[in-house]
Amino acid sequence: MTDPKAEMPLVAHLTELRSRLLRCVVAVFIVFACLFYFAQDIYTLVSAPLRAYLPEGATMIATGVASPFLTPFKLTAWCALFLAIPIILHQVWGFIAPGLYRHEKRIAMPLLVSSIFLFYGGMAFAYFLVFPLIFHFFASVTPEGVAMMTDINEYLDFVLTLFFAFGVAFEIPVATFLVLWVGIVDIETLKKSRPYVIVGCFVVGMILTPPDIFSQTLLAVPMWLLFEVGLFFGGMVRTRSQHDDVESDDQPPAPLP
Repeated sequence: MTDPKAEMPLVAHLTELRSRLLRCVVAVFIVFACLFYFAQDIYTLVSAPLRAYLPEGATMIATGVASPFLTPFKLTAWCALFLAIPIILHQVWGFIAPGLYRHEKRIAMPLLVSSIFLFYGGMAFAYFLVFPLIFHFFASVTPEGVAMMTDINEYLDFVLTLFFAFGVAFEIPVATFLVLWVGIVDIETLKKSRPYVIVGCFVVGMILTPPDIFSQTLLAVPMWLLFEVGLFFGGMVRTRSQHDDVESDDQPPAPLP
């Protein structure tokens, strides 16, 4: 049996893609509309790790004329995007699922779900553990006679970068699993590369955190452990080519109407 979706004309594929993209945009807009009233409170919450280490009497500042409005607005937009990720991935899944084999679906769905939780877990790890260490370090090395008063827009850019970096870093198990499943490398090769991976984790930790061994280790060790998790689960699953050999007659089912 052939895949009905594979026989769809290009225009039909593009129409479906446009429809799902519009749903993603609408989802982000609805979440943003619900959060906009709380934009100031959201910024207060996100800036709490820094404000906890500001000197007594010091505050954050806004050097731009419109920064007091635009910065919380920008943060709320990013929060809406992050919160809408499950809906966005659901639309991605709905578009690609009809073209997958049954054994590919059994693997792809858990990967999508775990990717969401790992990304959120990385952001939570950064907020609750990494930010206090970083801002405590910055506050402790501020030269005498210098007032530590951070611009709200620069602070937002800084934390968004770290949120994204830690969220992506926590996707290591999924990336490790995928390269093993697709067959780009085998598990023995990755095991032999473990020393290089560990060194790479510490290099990334050195780049993303302040120059103290504690905070660098706080990022590098979880990254290495997540790599080991991906290695463990990747070794339990046959590669895609092995599935294709065993289930060569497994055709993608017809999409739901």
